Parts: sequence; structure tokens; C-alpha cells
Amino acid sequence: MATVSSDLVDILVCPETKQPVALATPELLAAVNARIRAGSLRNRGGQPVSGELAEGLVREDGRILYPVDDGIPVMLIEESIEL
Repeated sequence: MATVSSDLVDILVCPETKQPVALATPELLAAVNARIRAGSLRNRGGQPVSGELAEGLVREDGRILYPVDDGIPVMLIEESIEL
């Protein structure tokens, strides 16, 4: 499993608000993955989120999570997850 580069995280911003993002904490990922396992989580595009997340980037205000897929941040608004 690849991990997102810290140099990349340092330059990424939310495409919607331009706020900085940071790596999600293990506790936040555990809570999100519990919702995924329960089948109760949808992304902002309305699609169910099916695969558990090993990594994610959380927006500075803590309201949005962008998934990281095999070390590649998915910075699409419709793929983001409202927290």
C-alpha cells in the first residue's frame, strides 16, 4: 500500500474552499470506516462508499474528508465525504 507524500499534502488544498488539508487521524479513519462497514456512508455525489479507507485528507475546518486511493489523493468534490 502506497502512502501519500507529505510534500504533496503540504501543497494540496480543498478544490471547493481552497482551505489546506492534512492527513486524517487514525481515530477519524476508524470512525469513517465504521460508517462504511455499516453501509451508512455516502459521498457528496450521493454514491455509497464501499471500500474502507487506509488514508484520507481532512479539510482544515474538519468538515470534509477526501479519500486517498493507493497513495493518490482523490480531490474531487463529488468523491469527498461530509463529516
